[in-house]
Amino acid sequence: MYLLNVTEAQPRLDELIGEASGGEEVVIARDDGAAVRLVPVEARGVPRFGSARGMFTMSDDFDASLDDFAPYEQ
Repeated sequence: MYLLNVTEAQPRLDELIGEASGGEEVVIARDDGAAVRLVPVEARGVPRFGSARGMFTMSDDFDASLDDFAPYEQ
């Protein structure tokens, strides 16, 4: 586990990110006691066209006019 203050961490930030990505626990603390932990973020996949096919259905009359708007239609 790395425990560093902000001034020590700033010049080594790239290295610390690499360590955190590899599973090492990295904690950066300020003099006032506030601290943060660097943790890796899970990579999200790129959405593919058509990947939601079959998950949604649309009724046959989805574009039919609504009775409430009949007075406004010409």
